[in-house]
Amino acid sequence: MPPATTSGRASYPRIGIPWRTSQEEAEGNLPTIKNYEDAVRTAGGEPVLLTLADPIGLDRTLPTLDAFILPGSPADVEPAEYGAVNQGLSAPADLAREAADRAILKHAFAEQKPVLAICYGCQLLNVYLGGTLIQDLRAETGTTVPHRKKDLTPEPKDDPRHAATFEQGSRLAVITGGGRGEVNSSHHQAVAAPGKGLRVTARADDGTVEGIEWTGDANWVVGVQWHPERMFGDASARQLFRDLVAAGRKAHNSVAEKV
Repeated sequence: MPPATTSGRASYPRIGIPWRTSQEEAEGNLPTIKNYEDAVRTAGGEPVLLTLADPIGLDRTLPTLDAFILPGSPADVEPAEYGAVNQGLSAPADLAREAADRAILKHAFAEQKPVLAICYGCQLLNVYLGGTLIQDLRAETGTTVPHRKKDLTPEPKDDPRHAATFEQGSRLAVITGGGRGEVNSSHHQAVAAPGKGLRVTARADDGTVEGIEWTGDANWVVGVQWHPERMFGDASARQLFRDLVAAGRKAHNSVAEKV
């Protein structure tokens, strides 16, 4: 049976996901971005890949979407965007990806549309709201907690995992079912000072920020430093995407009621 429609559109919330990198879009390299698409479908949403190469086309598409995921990326946010100088610790920036994420966030905040920002996306969200980043955890903090495969010898096949503490009363605490949990990890940068309106709601045991949440209004905006899209079979990871899709459905219905 086809899904019911509202104002001529399918009831599945449409979740926009920008390509991870300009190169992956140019090559049509789908395997990594497919994890995000699959997670959205499993949660009951319709994933929509968003171009980095056509800003005008992107702007036309944004109003047709109900929520967004800002995925991870091998790039790093340009340090000048948060008032810093690259100390040789940041990977090259993908300026087209940064521009796309900023356009998405501008639209999402203006139109009260939910956002799930993951790893690089979490960092970009923080910088967009005026926050800063640690350019390299090992170099700047001396942490011995492994936050990526390269932190371990020999390098493992799968992402390392570590414990995280979730702030009581936060969305992440509710999603994970308590104050403590385990997350996977694949990053060398992290939030330093949180941006305006953002609350730190999760940390690793070494103090690294693992989650941030928007407090400026009731809009569902959550950033996580880990990769729930590849925590296959994990109940909390599935619930995170379900909550995003549910928030997207609520946002869509709110718009439909005004029409």
